[in-house]
Amino acid sequence: MRSFTRIAAAAAVVLAAGPAYAACNGDTGTETVLGAASGATVGGLASHSIAGAAIGGVAGGLIGNAIGQSNNREDCRRDAYYYDRDRQMAENGTYRNRYDYNRPPDSYVGRDGDVHDYPDD
Repeated sequence: MRSFTRIAAAAAVVLAAGPAYAACNGDTGTETVLGAASGATVGGLASHSIAGAAIGGVAGGLIGNAIGQSNNREDCRRDAYYYDRDRQMAENGTYRNRYDYNRPPDSYVGRDGDVHDYPDD
């Protein structure tokens, strides 16, 4: 019971260290590092070995990277939605400037599901 408490406390501290924030820029570094750190902490405490920490770190890094990519796709979709909505409101004369999404997004989600940058003109 004592080791479970330590594992749970360590995981909570690592996950609370910083919220996973992803903008529509294709960067997943923060989520990868947080996932690797929490995976290594939990793996090391659960197995009491360096090998368990290494395996937990790799698994946590992969999971954190996947979460970062998902956050990026969602942020790009949200940016595109607000940009299109504001553009349509401006065309209809009902634009109220409640959001600052009056510029085109920097990236977009392609049909392959990956985040792509718009080419520079």
